[in-house]
Amino acid sequence: MLCCIVWAQQATVDWSEQVRKYAQEQDWTAAMQVIDRETSRAPQDTEIRFWRARVLLWSGRLTDAEHEYLELVAGIPGDPDLWMGLANVYAREDREPEEWKALDRALALDPKRVDIHLARGRALRAMHNSADARLEFRKTLDLDPANQEARNGLHSLEGEPKHELRLATNTYLFSFASLNNDQGVSFTSQWTRHWRTAAAGNFYRWAGTNPEKFTASVTGRSPRWGALEVGGATANDNAVIPKKEAFLNYDQAWKFGRSEWIGGLETICGQHWYWYSTAKILAISEMSIFYLPHGWTWSLGMIEARSQFVGTGTEWRPSGIGKVGFPVARHNEQRLLGNLFFSAGTENFAQLDQIGRFSSQTYGGGLRLQLTARQDVAGTGAYQKRTQDRNEISFGFTYGIRF
Repeated sequence: MLCCIVWAQQATVDWSEQVRKYAQEQDWTAAMQVIDRETSRAPQDTEIRFWRARVLLWSGRLTDAEHEYLELVAGIPGDPDLWMGLANVYAREDREPEEWKALDRALALDPKRVDIHLARGRALRAMHNSADARLEFRKTLDLDPANQEARNGLHSLEGEPKHELRLATNTYLFSFASLNNDQGVSFTSQWTRHWRTAAAGNFYRWAGTNPEKFTASVTGRSPRWGALEVGGATANDNAVIPKKEAFLNYDQAWKFGRSEWIGGLETICGQHWYWYSTAKILAISEMSIFYLPHGWTWSLGMIEARSQFVGTGTEWRPSGIGKVGFPVARHNEQRLLGNLFFSAGTENFAQLDQIGRFSSQTYGGGLRLQLTARQDVAGTGAYQKRTQDRNEISFGFTYGIRF
């Protein structure tokens, strides 16, 4: 009888150690095979089911993990570990209200658990609730004065920037016209986790004239439903730029957990109306951004433009763009990022020299240097080949500071 007990204890240790080993190697198939084998041996074993839920979460199978955790907490509602696991699932799915309820249940069951206060601090920081997040990190340090993650959490909340000021300048060289340039300044404020405002002024030197434009927008964001931006612009146009503009953009993103190929997907759909002195333009745009391993991104976009000029009919013209972003180098806080892009079709129609019936191909790229957590500089350049043997070279620089 004693031998059987020892063998059973050894078997339990062996299978759990195997699962840990495969989890560290991210071999989820092997880990689940071990768990399935043990489940067939003991279908109601809570520890085995708990490991199943954790492996499902770590491997990115969030729906299955949620189902497993919900069944576990229904049967054992007094286990704070299970509520913590369920909260982790909701955190990965950006379901903040459900995450917070699960953390509340875990805290009520064990108010002195360090990891629960730490998780609440992380959740509140993600919700941009700095005051309450700071309180939770301090509670963590009261319980565990040596906890480095809590110290780092407090440090991350010190003077968290809400505003960004960005300066920009661009120059355009044409084979068929004189040099043009413009300068701009923008100010963006993230007032709460749900609301952001932006305002910008642009000052042009085009075709010997000096048009000016002011743009403003407001963005509302929901973790589940995405972000909606509404804005407009008015200008002293000098018959060069649009007299008025209005735009509407919807942005939604999804995380794919620990997918080997794609970590996430973001889609941006928008409509932009331009009213010129002699034309009306409607642009409908769709952009998809794929977040790839090692900091790479791949973007694909389409624009369908409906133009109507005085004395002419209405027509639709398409254009498209592809862009690849990639990391170049990193040293402490400093990071250098690069991108390359190609676009073809009917071009941007926001300026006088770009209104009309022509096609083009544009090749370009850029670099962005993150100087500190609060400052960056970026540069872009492009070459555009147009019909009628025309071409354009453009380059620009921006500087941003956050406070």
